[in-house]
Amino acid sequence: MGWSALGLHVGLQIFFICRALLRPGREPAARMAWFVVILVAPVVGMALYVFFGETNIGRRRIARLRAALAELPTFGDLATHEGEAEADIPAHLAPLFRVGESISGFPPVGGNQGVLLDDSDAAIDAIIADIEGARDHVHLMFYIWLPDRNGLRVAAAARRAAARGVTVRVMADDLGSRLLIGSSHWREMRDAGVRVISALPIGFAPFRPLKGRIDMRNHRKIVVIDNRVTYCGSQNCADAAFAIKAKYAPWVDAMMRFEGPIVRQNQHLFASDWMAHSNEDLTGLVAAPVGPIGPGFPAQVIGTSAAIRTSGMPEIFESLMYAARRELVITTPYYVPDEPIQAALCASARRGVETTIVFP
Repeated sequence: MGWSALGLHVGLQIFFICRALLRPGREPAARMAWFVVILVAPVVGMALYVFFGETNIGRRRIARLRAALAELPTFGDLATHEGEAEADIPAHLAPLFRVGESISGFPPVGGNQGVLLDDSDAAIDAIIADIEGARDHVHLMFYIWLPDRNGLRVAAAARRAAARGVTVRVMADDLGSRLLIGSSHWREMRDAGVRVISALPIGFAPFRPLKGRIDMRNHRKIVVIDNRVTYCGSQNCADAAFAIKAKYAPWVDAMMRFEGPIVRQNQHLFASDWMAHSNEDLTGLVAAPVGPIGPGFPAQVIGTSAAIRTSGMPEIFESLMYAARRELVITTPYYVPDEPIQAALCASARRGVETTIVFP
């Protein structure tokens, strides 16, 4: 190795080590791990850092998302304008909702009704029934949308809605929904008048890491219909058999259907993503009435992304764990906690809270 090559190698190694050590919001253990990997195996370490080292979807994408968020109306103004009643939150739980509001600006709102759907098929059936009854607009956003039985049933319902004059907007993640996006069914929706967008398009994959991490995807699963009904949860638009990972089937997901002021908050999330990927302004839909407000429970949407503070969701989890008094139940297919979450979980058990983690 010549002196110039050696100098370039050492210079790059120093650059990556400094970036790994000085990156804001990183746990000390993670800083040390990257330092050791880049020092001991510099070529492999630097390559891994380019692909996975930072929470980054690309500066241009973050700028577009922040610009979309800046254009949308604030919830303080909307609530005052419509005279929405404040949510009735017990005093000991109010701080938890304030943490949530500090992340995405959504306050807790009262007067909501909701139901937990029984299973995957029940969730898809309910979504299709609401699409069939839509009069003004249908908004569908999924991380994984497969061209299987349930996926194609929803696609067909979207086409039928567009055919009768309903505005249908569909957004699916470019990686998670690649099988549908690359199929004739995606083109059929577009040809039928459905407005379709692939979220976070990958483009030429080998060059993608130069603009942002390819593995950071849009995992939102949101349905909003006529500013009246919304769905959210872990349910993707697919069969429970989940053909792309059949060995783990059946896939057990949770999906809830809501009516009430909470619909506007999911509409806001959808609109911010849609406006960040297109030139269409949806601020009017976010500001539009959400329908009659009656008795119901308080609720709050917490939306996180690379354009909002990335520590938001861990902060919520930690706050909930420390607030637990009698019982703490966590159900998750993925358990890779950082040190603060692990400490909060152990502290809950040690102070006498009945603590249970359910793994598949």
